[in-house]
Amino acid sequence: MVKVAHVQLSSCCGCLVSLADTYEQLLDVLGAIDLVYSQTLADVREIPDDVDIVLLEGSVCLSDHHAMEVALESRKKGKILVALGACAASGNITRFSKGNQPSKPVHDSFAPLTEVVKCDLAIPGCPPSPESIVAVVLAALNGDMEYLEPYAELAKYGSEACGCDLIVKVINKSLCMGCGSCAAACPTRAVSMDAGRPLVDKEICIKCGACSVQCPRIRFPELIEKIE
Repeated sequence: MVKVAHVQLSSCCGCLVSLADTYEQLLDVLGAIDLVYSQTLADVREIPDDVDIVLLEGSVCLSDHHAMEVALESRKKGKILVALGACAASGNITRFSKGNQPSKPVHDSFAPLTEVVKCDLAIPGCPPSPESIVAVVLAALNGDMEYLEPYAELAKYGSEACGCDLIVKVINKSLCMGCGSCAAACPTRAVSMDAGRPLVDKEICIKCGACSVQCPRIRFPELIEKIE
């Protein structure tokens, strides 16, 4: 049975709730995984060696030595390291942290996991849906690299993913086709459609990357030469 570890850093536990909601599919029905570590769901004090998949949620507090050690340990012990959720994948609301205020830990400096260690996959969303977690885990178990390609792209190039990408990479280049996928994916309704084009309210955008991942017109320039 495949060994899976769930690691939590600076997050709101929303990704943990989504992971718990996958139990009926991943554990009870399929028996696909053995959850060998989770601070909340398993009575284990240390991440075991040779874990097949590590699901790490939350961003990394750069001034917290323990958080940095956990991130490095997760990379070392996990054959596949997955940045679970927007905080780990792209920074999410922790991108708005002010920094240099040690008296208020909530205002310390944070970075997404994808900028601290090499991640194999990143699952966006705030939180990601249980269905997306199941789909990625099963694809990883089956070696379905075609399905995992966009998640691998996000892990490698998408740490700045936010509503601003829609403006810079799509709208300003007249590439938007008005499909509305970005607005439908936005968990905070920061993206709305007006006359067939998305409008991004940067005041309520949390930089989760959901709109960027869903947009069929956004491509990372390092991967292809043009947008068809």
